[in-house]
Amino acid sequence: MLLLRPNCEWCDRDLPPDSPDARICTYECTYCADCVETVLHNVCATCGGGFVPRPIRPKHAYRDNLKLGLKNDPATTERKHTRWTRAEVDSQVERLRNIPPCDR
Repeated sequence: MLLLRPNCEWCDRDLPPDSPDARICTYECTYCADCVETVLHNVCATCGGGFVPRPIRPKHAYRDNLKLGLKNDPATTERKHTRWTRAEVDSQVERLRNIPPCDR
């Protein structure tokens, strides 16, 4: 299950569970849409993959027999920040940004 991390790992912008601006890679590195577009250029600083919009977990359980929704599976509150420097990110982006994510 996705952790739904609460912040952009680059600029530390708040990304609540219902944020349409949250982007994740396959390893759930989490960034805001602005940082993905202007800093990372759709290249994950860690794995080199691309990003997709993070799914929004429903607030409520809509099936009586299943314990789902944010009430039962809340988002994590642990903030995470990238360990990579701007120079390391820029190097990763430069190597991979012109290669489609499906070919990386």
